[in-house]
Parts: sequence; C-alpha cells; structure tokens
Amino acid sequence: MAPILEVDGIDAGYGKLQILFNVSMEVEPKDIFVIVGPNGSGKSTLLKTIFGLTKIYKGSIKFEGEEITGKPPHDIAKTGVAYLPQTDNIFAQLTVMENLKMAAYTLPSDLAEERISEVLDRFSLLKARLKDKAMTLSGGQRQILAMAMSLIRKPKLMLFDEPTAALAPKLAAEILKEIIKLRDELGITIILVEQNAKKALQMGDKALLLVGGRVMYRGQARELLEHPELGTLYLGLKK
Repeated sequence: MAPILEVDGIDAGYGKLQILFNVSMEVEPKDIFVIVGPNGSGKSTLLKTIFGLTKIYKGSIKFEGEEITGKPPHDIAKTGVAYLPQTDNIFAQLTVMENLKMAAYTLPSDLAEERISEVLDRFSLLKARLKDKAMTLSGGQRQILAMAMSLIRKPKLMLFDEPTAALAPKLAAEILKEIIKLRDELGITIILVEQNAKKALQMGDKALLLVGGRVMYRGQARELLEHPELGTLYLGLKK
C-alpha cells in the first residue's frame, strides 16, 4: 500500500532560523503516526511544515503522491489535510453553531447542513451548547468542537498538535479515545504530536522521535516504547 504522506529530506524553519534538519517519514493510510521528543525538538514545527506554515529550504512533501511542498495552507486543506493547532483552533467569540457554520462556509448550503448534522450526531455533547459562545466551553469541549469543525471538510489526514495539553487526565484520555475513533470508524489517517509520550506510543502504529530537529528513531511505536535507552534518555519513560 502506498503511503498517504511522504516527507523526504526536509530542512525547514522560520525565516533564517532552521528548526528541522533532513527529516524524512512515511505515513501509511489509516495509521496513527506519533511524533514525540523533548520540548523544543521541532515536533510542532514538523506539523506546521506539512501544512505549509513554515519556510522549506530543502526536501519534498507529497500527499497521496502529489507534491504539496511550498503550497499555501488553504490549498493543502483542499487536498484533504486538516491541521488542529494546540491553541486558537476555534473562534472563541462565536457561538458553537457559528463555529460549525464557519467551518462549512464554502460548501453548498444543503451540504453544509448535512455535514453539521453529521458532526453533531457524532459529538452529541455539542448539541446542548449550540447557542453558547465557544469561549465558555471547557478545554476538552473546545477540542471536540475543533475536531467537529475539521470533520465538516471530510479530511483524509488530520494533524493534531498536543490536543490534550492542559487537560485533566480523565479528559485527556477521552480526547485520545475520540482520536482513535476517527481512525477506526471513519478511516482517517492521524499524525499526533502529544505531550504524554507513553500514552501516544501505546495508541500509535508508527512513531518518529525528534531531538534537536533531527530524527533519532523512526519505526514501530511499540518498539520505541520498549526501547531500553531512547525512551529513558529523551522522553522521560521509566524502564
């Protein structure tokens, strides 16, 4: 099976500040691909690079075999890629329903209504909050709303940047369960940057360990979790 995403020898960063050095990875369809590493290792920058939000100095990124290197984010989104940043992933001053309508604004009205209805059936907790401003939602509910907004566009690949940051452990576990369901029930490929490396590696299929913007490990998530040295050195995992 051909990879859905191919990142080949990417050097990238912001302006003249290079963050990523010769990063390569292949993501198989319907996998949960986990990116882990110490703080400041370039994990979020890698997601932003895939979504066209950084400067690429060298290398290639292909989605479903098509070159997307250097394309602007709105064009990459049209190909079927959704990016959920850690913060500012909803419109806080708008109501829940207005957020959903914003996510669907380029769709024909009948299709927009159908897609909104679908995501509300999936995330029923939002139904009771449709008239509430998004700023009144809890952290976990905001993440659910961000997921719902992305699903309206029917993405094939979703990029999650630390979706459980600042959430209580129980809420964090629920968000991760929802991400697994996106893969298992909807067939969406997931790339996940997650602060809880152990949880992420337990749920992931493949993994990439970044340290200082360079790849230190690329392979099975379970093998990284059980590695006698890498997890202890870079992820704080106990042997």
